[in-house]
Amino acid sequence: MATAIHNGMDAPELCAPSPRDLHKCEIERKICLSVVVLGASGDLAKKKTFPALFTLFKRGFLPKNVAIIGYARSKLNIKDLRATIAEHLKGASGDVSRFLDLIAYLPGSYDSAEGFQGLQAVLVTREQQYGMCPAGRLFYLALPPSVYPQVCKGLKENCSEMAAQCNSWLRLIVEKPFGMDLASSEELANQLGALFPEEQLYRIDHYLGKEMMQNMLVLRFANQFIQPAWNRNFISNIQICFKEPFGTDGRGGYFDQFGIIRDVMQNHLMQVLALLAMEQPVSLAADDIRDEKVKVLRCLAAVRPDETVLGQHTAAGSQAGYLDDPTVPKGSRTPTFASCILRINNERWAGVPFVMKAGKALNERKVEIRVQFKPPAATIHNNSLDAMRNELVMRVQPDEAIYMKMVLKRPGLSVEPIVSEMDLSYKQRYSATFIPDAYERLLLDALRGDQQHFVRRDELRAAWAAFTPLLHAIDAGELTPLPYPAGTRGPHEADVLAAKAGFVKTSAYVWKDVSFWNEASASLSP
Repeated sequence: MATAIHNGMDAPELCAPSPRDLHKCEIERKICLSVVVLGASGDLAKKKTFPALFTLFKRGFLPKNVAIIGYARSKLNIKDLRATIAEHLKGASGDVSRFLDLIAYLPGSYDSAEGFQGLQAVLVTREQQYGMCPAGRLFYLALPPSVYPQVCKGLKENCSEMAAQCNSWLRLIVEKPFGMDLASSEELANQLGALFPEEQLYRIDHYLGKEMMQNMLVLRFANQFIQPAWNRNFISNIQICFKEPFGTDGRGGYFDQFGIIRDVMQNHLMQVLALLAMEQPVSLAADDIRDEKVKVLRCLAAVRPDETVLGQHTAAGSQAGYLDDPTVPKGSRTPTFASCILRINNERWAGVPFVMKAGKALNERKVEIRVQFKPPAATIHNNSLDAMRNELVMRVQPDEAIYMKMVLKRPGLSVEPIVSEMDLSYKQRYSATFIPDAYERLLLDALRGDQQHFVRRDELRAAWAAFTPLLHAIDAGELTPLPYPAGTRGPHEADVLAAKAGFVKTSAYVWKDVSFWNEASASLSP
């Protein structure tokens, strides 16, 4: 033990390491691992959870002593479940067959002890077979949040007792939405928190598993030329944009309960904002990173109705309108589009508008971050550079890319400035690199015990606090969604709002990824 000497006497230990400093994020190779997928017969489990586990399996990330146990109310036999799961697995037939052999199924209720007691018996039997090996239990709740309290209660009372092996652990992954507003989120958090401590709860937001989000801390804090300009002195505005070209497609019953703000903005896009705006953490330890995210989210002012534009898509071309979906309640005023200005009241960001925009049935599929810098204070060029802004653009999906818009001389005899880009398109630069799916990353993090890319309770509280007043105003009918034709960019008023925030669209410029220029060059070759 390290001690300090002072006045000839031993002093108590100084600077003792905290648990976060000692925490190791790794999977014990000899562990007896049981992954329990609750809601195994549902779409989320079949399309996301099981395929992600399959990728981890075929790439060798799962330990040898692993079993995957499906649990649901459906009276399925294991053959039918495996056949359904196999439809969503991509890989060699031998890998698929070996993975399916790991899957067992146990039907049971979510609101009675009997089914959970049967699950506990299966888990204990497995763990006893491996003697003194440590055991790990990962419960993935691929279920509606409305049943989380009763399911977690059943797991706590019936499935949390494990043999006292060293280094054994139990963890739960829970899916969004985490409530409907601040009060309901806090109620759910209290219910789950009364059953399991925070270090066992993994609130999953798949955006935190995306490649560009995982790249954010490296991009921001490992490049000296970015850090000095990442503040209100150089940045004019920041846009965070989410666009989908399709509507609800028969899922209107679910979507109508939430709307675009609860479904996308309060969770996914708020996590993007936190990583963009946070200060540099003390370390890459999970809680050091989440501490900084919480600090910046707590500086957010509540979103104002007069800085918000809502929209609801109407029929256009071959695409039906939102109200034409038979699963949507007649006369619904739920927005399918929203654009709003968020303001961070701290020294770094005071006065910089963050424009957050999300919508369905728009003109393209895209998620991107656009950091627009201020124009030079003075210029030697006769023409104004105000419409030629420097921008750092991060395309999250599809086709991940980072590019910097710069003002350069047009090639030729003139000295005319034009906008071009320095472009890093991932599918060209890293064509031989496997980029994992978000669920694959996050499941592996949960198995390793790394909560860095999972949402902590106080993060959730701060995010809801910024949006709850606006959501209550929308629910009370104080804001009316504006109609916009499907396949367009959304209501024109959203462009007016972005202009109010200082966004200047670069004239006569359209970004095209590297593949476009490669194809163009090839077409000109003799």
